[in-house]
Amino acid sequence: MKKLALAAMLTVIPALAFAQNPQGARGGAAGGAAAGAVGGAIVGGPVGAVVGGVGGAVAGGIVGDNTPRFREYVVEQRVPSYSYGEELRVGTVLPQRGVVYHRVPAEFRVNKEYRYTVVNDRPVLVEPRTRRVVQIIE
Repeated sequence: MKKLALAAMLTVIPALAFAQNPQGARGGAAGGAAAGAVGGAIVGGPVGAVVGGVGGAVAGGIVGDNTPRFREYVVEQRVPSYSYGEELRVGTVLPQRGVVYHRVPAEFRVNKEYRYTVVNDRPVLVEPRTRRVVQIIE
């Protein structure tokens, strides 16, 4: 049974991790919670499912009511938009040159390593070491 659940998890998690998030941060948190709960259930049973679900939902991005506030903050900062010629999605690696990253204020409780920028007029969170988009703020 555990092997079957593990196989199902390995099929679902990559799709969740790199899928476009049409529901904004709420969809990302729900996807993270679902993936975390499945992984936690396999490793630790019912208690693991609860712990994994909570951990997956708070993976360091903008969540809940902070989404519209963060979008407003970015607009107020007048950050220029970088024009990216391909489809923008979670997991996209941005070019090495031309993109400017900005620190996210502590009030938004984002992973301290993440930075934000604006790409194709959409605020995004990026892991700057890899230049990988970790969240698109809708």
